[in-house]
Amino acid sequence: MQTLLPLLARGAVLSPFKRPRPDAAFPHNRLVLSGVRIDLARLAAYERACGFPTGADALPLTYPHVLGFPLAMRIMASRAFPLPLLGLVHTSIEVTRLREPAATGEYELAVHVEGLTPHRRGTEATVVTGARVDGSLVWESRSTYLARHRRAADARTPADSRTAADARTAADARAEADARTAAPVPSAEPKPLPVVAEWRLAADVGRRYAAVSGDRNPIHLYPLTARLFGFPRAIAHGMWTVARCLAEQSADASVQLRAEFKSPVLLPGTVTYAADGGRFELRGGERVHLTGELREYRANSA
Repeated sequence: MQTLLPLLARGAVLSPFKRPRPDAAFPHNRLVLSGVRIDLARLAAYERACGFPTGADALPLTYPHVLGFPLAMRIMASRAFPLPLLGLVHTSIEVTRLREPAATGEYELAVHVEGLTPHRRGTEATVVTGARVDGSLVWESRSTYLARHRRAADARTPADSRTAADARTAADARAEADARTAAPVPSAEPKPLPVVAEWRLAADVGRRYAAVSGDRNPIHLYPLTARLFGFPRAIAHGMWTVARCLAEQSADASVQLRAEFKSPVLLPGTVTYAADGGRFELRGGERVHLTGELREYRANSA
């Protein structure tokens, strides 16, 4: 498997020179890799690391992401990509599997940046990865990556801030008056899903997943390297948490996945896996680390 360390190093060197913003120029090129075949020994190691059964005819739902990640890293570590690689946070992933990719198949992988969007904490990039067989799309994902930075709206002058505060005060007063005359609205806060299992995660979970995925980001490896980026201990890969939950789920051949990474999972640690139907969560006490949902894929819902 291709090592990503040179790309991580390049991205680290370029990161201080990046100036992220939602309207920044971004690379529009599409990186393509043809003739990709699966190393079955590496696939089995990935399946064991994530809790999937080994030897299945089809790839795990998350495995094409691993295959395409080196291409995504080539884009995100490039000079043309406007967000700094250091500190970039994977915030969500959407996967559409049109049919099950065979473990013995041959694939064409393609990756491109779909666009940049403003986020309350900075700027998000959407990176699209696709896998094709004989020219037909069989699997596609959309991952969002957040670069945290001060937004232009946060850099207003004191006079601007006072004007905005006055406007908010007037709006709040109107809202309070409306609320007094309106009927009570029930809370829309979703109830926690029922707990299915408790998992004790070892300190080396990040290192084991790095070995099978190629993603050796220092924040996942050791407490010392994680502390360099502001984490008290190493944290689990977001894609490992998704894969570990999916290993407990049964999925249709054609399926859609939506998962959001809410907060990091510190290693070692204990988490609870909760699920109801196609919905699932990973929690640590009251903190939600991950939410996700699997549903049947229909062509008109893509």
